[in-house]
Amino acid sequence: MDSEGKISIYRAVRTIKRRDNTLYNALRSIYEDSIFVGEISQLWPDLPLLANLRCGLWYSPKFDATCYFKSTDGHSNNWSFNTSRLNLHIAELAGQKGGCIIVDSTRKGKRFPDSMSKTIPIWTCVLNRSILNHISKLRDSGTIMQEEADSSKHAENTRMLSQNWDCSLHLPLWVPETEKAAIEERIDGWSKQLEDSGADIASVASCLKKPLRPLWISQKTVIWLNEVPDHDSWDFTPIILVSTSFSSGIYQHRTTSEFSWSYIAGAGDDEESWARGLSPSLFWKHAFDLISSGPDLCNQKVADIVEKDRVYRAQRGQNAPQVTLKPPENSDSTAEFSQMDPSLSLDLSNGNSTLMSRNIDEDHAVFWLGSTNLALGTTQHAHASDVDCILNCDQESFQTHLQDSEAYLHLPMLSSKLDRFSILSNLPAAVSFAKANLGKGNRLLVCCNNGEDISVCVCLAILTSLFSDAGTFDDGESFRNIQITKCEMRRRLIFICKFAVTARPSRGNLKQVFAFLSGQRSPSSRSHCRSANQEECC
Repeated sequence: MDSEGKISIYRAVRTIKRRDNTLYNALRSIYEDSIFVGEISQLWPDLPLLANLRCGLWYSPKFDATCYFKSTDGHSNNWSFNTSRLNLHIAELAGQKGGCIIVDSTRKGKRFPDSMSKTIPIWTCVLNRSILNHISKLRDSGTIMQEEADSSKHAENTRMLSQNWDCSLHLPLWVPETEKAAIEERIDGWSKQLEDSGADIASVASCLKKPLRPLWISQKTVIWLNEVPDHDSWDFTPIILVSTSFSSGIYQHRTTSEFSWSYIAGAGDDEESWARGLSPSLFWKHAFDLISSGPDLCNQKVADIVEKDRVYRAQRGQNAPQVTLKPPENSDSTAEFSQMDPSLSLDLSNGNSTLMSRNIDEDHAVFWLGSTNLALGTTQHAHASDVDCILNCDQESFQTHLQDSEAYLHLPMLSSKLDRFSILSNLPAAVSFAKANLGKGNRLLVCCNNGEDISVCVCLAILTSLFSDAGTFDDGESFRNIQITKCEMRRRLIFICKFAVTARPSRGNLKQVFAFLSGQRSPSSRSHCRSANQEECC
């Protein structure tokens, strides 16, 4: 009887949760929270507004850029600094604009997600220390001496950097001292890991005149509007972290003159479970109509919007639109993996650079990887890209503008969550296609549905297999003479992320790339070999 009672209570709780977690409640909650985001952004209108993917992307109709800081990197006893998610373009953007505002939320009833409480503070601290180490090395080697003689302003900036550069770890007050101490013990190791990765620290150092430092703002933060400081008045570059969520419970019943609805904290999280195909951009195109439709009509409205958008894209042979960023102008366009950082000159007075770059096809969201003749992007824009050949990794094929039928190859690949060996089994054909075309000097585009994961992994395999450390195409000569390591693969991934700033390859997909590069084969290829051997024996 007790067991039946517990089951009944459990089912009742699930029923209530399912009733409150409706599509209208989620969209209405996002809309209400977006008002707060707009108010905060108006306090510092000169600072760019950034969305922390993917949840943060729902909370404003317009963002200047996006970033990718994971909460898992800040979970207690699982802290990490991930070189696959360096977000260096955010540091450069903050340096150029004097700071930035990052938007995110959480469902867990907390004021801030762990991405804001610990992941980003760790990131700022590691970058600050690496920049100071970089400047110290240049000073010790005498590189800065001549620059100081040539520019008194530059010398003043350099002295300020070495004397007042804040490298301490800044965490919010609610993080326990014991946890802070444990994180601090790891900072130097993470800084060395960043420096050894070959990341372009010099470009970040040239943009930042003040050290990075996080500030936290939630809906419970008290701000005196007549005393809002100008961001230039601080002795640091502010990374303002805005959590959109109310922290007092997950569901709050609210009533307006028209409708009754339940507020959901962090409603933008886990969009696959509630959005029904609606994307942030589609939502904001129809936000007023959806919010004013009320709970009863919302589901049908969303279904109509999603279907109309699907038909519109299908008629044009397109996929879902993707959000893209522009890499910094001062990125080095040469394709050199082993010497990306020290080769760049230091210019602390350069404050006029923008995020426009020749490394991005601005109209078609295609990222060119330095001077390798290799690009990656979305299938949505592949048909309009100025390339000689296309490797399509999406599930659906499409008509191309290429006259030569052999210049197009369709290799449908699935993410590791759906097929653990899909990428691994297709990489041999992908690399062979790239080898044949790049060897002729052709410009190759590798595309997938979102241009962020699978296409990045395929480009990583191509760069490692066919290019030397100096970034030149050598037909695989260097690869045949080395034993690939995870460190080497990570270094080349950082090179890709330097240009394709939206790159977010998943761990499972990267494992397949390493398996390919280290000579492992997929189960299907092994079984094929066994069958062939059996036939030979017969």
